[in-house]
Amino acid sequence: MAKVTIDGKEYNTDELSDTVNSQLLSLQFAQNELKRLDAQIAVFKTAVSAYSQALKDELSKQS
Repeated sequence: MAKVTIDGKEYNTDELSDTVNSQLLSLQFAQNELKRLDAQIAVFKTAVSAYSQALKDELSKQS
C-alpha cells in the first residue's frame, strides 16, 4: 500500500485508477530521467572546464 502526496494531498496508490497510476508512473519516470540528465550535465560541464584549462595551459607553452 504505497502512498503519494500531490499538491499537499496524500493518496493511496492502491485506490487510484489504472489511468492515474499510469500517469503517476510516467511522471516519476520523467522526473528520474531529469535527475539522471542533470548528473550527466554536471559531468560534462566538469569535463569542459578541465579541457578548457588544459587547452589554455598548452597554448601558453607555445607563446
